Amino acid sequence: MTEQPRAESRSRSQSPAGTRSDSAPRPHHEDPTAAGSSDGGPGRRSVFERLAGWSGRHRWRALALWAVVLVGATVAAQAVGSAYQNDFSLPGTQSQQVADKLAADAPDQAGGTVQIVLEHPDGVRSAATEARVTSMLAAVRDLPHVAAVESPYSGGYAISRDGTIAYATVLLDAPPTEVPVEDVHRVMDTAQRASGDGLRVELGGEAVRGAQEEGGGAAEGAGILAALVILVLLFGSLLAASLPIVIAVFAVGAAVGLVGLASHVAVVADFTTPLMILVGLGVGIDYALLVFSRYRSELVRNVDRERAVRRALDSAGRTVFFAGCTVIIALMGLVVLGLGALQGVAVAVALTVLVTMLASLTLLPALLSIMGRRIERAVHRQASRARSADGDRWRRWSAFVQRHPLPAILVPVLALGALCLPLGTMHLGFADAGNDSDSSTSRQAYDLLGKGFGPGFNGPLLVLVEGDVQAARSAHDVLADTRGIAAVSPPMPSGQDDLATLLVFPDSKPQDTATVDLVDRLRADVLPDVAANTGATYLVGGATAAVVDFSDAVADRMALFVCVVVGLSALLLMAVFRSLLIPLKAAVLNLLSVGASLGVITLVFQNGVAGGLLGVEPGPVEAFVPVMIFAIVFGLSMDYEVFLLSRMHEEWERTRDASRAISEGLATTARVVTAAAAIMVVVFAAFLLDPSRMLKQFGLGLAVAILLDALVIRCLILPAVMQVLGGRAWWLPNWLGRRLPRLAIDRAGIDRGDVDRRNVDRAEVGRAEAPQASKG
Repeated sequence: MTEQPRAESRSRSQSPAGTRSDSAPRPHHEDPTAAGSSDGGPGRRSVFERLAGWSGRHRWRALALWAVVLVGATVAAQAVGSAYQNDFSLPGTQSQQVADKLAADAPDQAGGTVQIVLEHPDGVRSAATEARVTSMLAAVRDLPHVAAVESPYSGGYAISRDGTIAYATVLLDAPPTEVPVEDVHRVMDTAQRASGDGLRVELGGEAVRGAQEEGGGAAEGAGILAALVILVLLFGSLLAASLPIVIAVFAVGAAVGLVGLASHVAVVADFTTPLMILVGLGVGIDYALLVFSRYRSELVRNVDRERAVRRALDSAGRTVFFAGCTVIIALMGLVVLGLGALQGVAVAVALTVLVTMLASLTLLPALLSIMGRRIERAVHRQASRARSADGDRWRRWSAFVQRHPLPAILVPVLALGALCLPLGTMHLGFADAGNDSDSSTSRQAYDLLGKGFGPGFNGPLLVLVEGDVQAARSAHDVLADTRGIAAVSPPMPSGQDDLATLLVFPDSKPQDTATVDLVDRLRADVLPDVAANTGATYLVGGATAAVVDFSDAVADRMALFVCVVVGLSALLLMAVFRSLLIPLKAAVLNLLSVGASLGVITLVFQNGVAGGLLGVEPGPVEAFVPVMIFAIVFGLSMDYEVFLLSRMHEEWERTRDASRAISEGLATTARVVTAAAAIMVVVFAAFLLDPSRMLKQFGLGLAVAILLDALVIRCLILPAVMQVLGGRAWWLPNWLGRRLPRLAIDRAGIDRGDVDRRNVDRAEVGRAEAPQASKG
């Protein structure tokens, strides 16, 4: 009785390494999650299992710790306040050189300005109207942060030819972002009190636009409510549905508080908080849903609650970890661009994803341990009412796609390619007052100035002259005769004797491509010729030129940014799945979904297709939106890629049947992926309710990208491509496999890695003992 086990043991130990092929099919009834310690066996416990065990044993401590982090960060941020600031400086560009020179040598010209625009149908030169305007301007001059006020009556150039429109310029003692909003409102209120009896008063300028911006609020609430409805329909329980939302609220609240504190020591843009909420809510619900869904599936299989939590974290939790790392890698790729405050935005959103990921891996297991009994009853109650087994419909769908793989690839790829076509005409820039609501005072002032002084008046170029008076006059004469320029102001001396400025008014709107061409032509052709004749230095700056410089910088560095993000993500997938073709396929499909979403943004916000339904005026795509959307969408697309492929990889490692791996992987994950995508879509789409044009672009772009990625790419193109590739999808050259680290995201992959390492160790021992045996 004792000899048989010994003989079996000897036969195993004496067999050469690799005799039992890892590619041999394993029994279909074998549970891939039952390997190792997930079932309480003697195997080595993973970090994720130990994390689940700690959170379960110390459930109240984990909950209290997260509550302290949330409350502490929120209270501290409210007590200290935030110091958000927009830094779109680009060292080395002409616009930045002009801004730096004026700040150093002519600080009175470096502050912000406010235009008080006046209109009277009978003319603004009448004695009564002039008296009212003069009295109002004197009151404005005494307000805080007002350095000087230039009356339209002082020179006559600030009154239109027909005499019905005029403007006064209010010089502020600080840049627009540094002037308190309440002080800007004082200027607005004081000026508009003069209106009446035919006199119309409107105000424009960046400070005014910033002060009249409305808060969102409704967007976040609508997104959470819609997500809750989907989760209730998915799980059939309000308690179960609330868990992913609780995780998202904890994570986003803590991250917003931490970033608000960090804004005092780092440059963080003022639009960071709504963007963090936008991404944090979507990702937070998404990650928690993936883990909870795996936990639910284990309960349905009658696994006890404690073991179900461990299994969920050791499988879906591992997937969440690698997916979160991919999102963070994509966001940190923005650092490569070196675009001022955009780097702070990238770090802040990456921090939100990190905190969300940690909450899904620590807080969620604690909540599952606390509410496990009630959740288990709800899960079994819903499972008993189910009409068919989980995944049956998706197995049938997968079988259909696998029977017709080529049409399932070609048709959607051509459709997505068509959506990418508008990218060729995308015009990057920044929205100005011409894109504001028709009812806003900034838009009214914009339209009045364009009506009275020409469309280019709203975006003048500032030419800085470093030379004598004659050099400034020469530039004035040449610019006045230059094609594309409507008017040029007389040279305005600054604080230094050899420094002067000229205001150049294009005959096109600030956002028109003709204005961009004019800036390029002045810098490359017109002003260099004048400099050659006078020996002076001429620089083209101002807000409009700065937008051109920023847009050019984004376009020039986009290729490097895409290469860094795609390359690092591909390397991570290659190490995770031990495959060469899967990372290439993932990169191409993710680029397709990002391109399609950016194409839709171009159609709606630039070309005006269906823009009226969203309440937006046609204009440029915000210069930083494409890079931010690329980073976020590319990372989120990898979430679904990793989640789907990890289950396919599990089945492939278990059976070595490529078709079965595709079918089972889709059957066990597609329901969760589509539900998670639906939640993300409604959360992102809810931001179309926000009054901010920038947040509308983010909301539409992210919603479209996730919708296309989850439904078209993951549930249609991906299984079709995997069917065409077959077993080759999991191929990796031996020389590359030896050099890549092994990063398994499923228990089967970990066990296979352990077998490979044991086989390598045996081979090394065999090679070391061979010379000894030959000598013997």
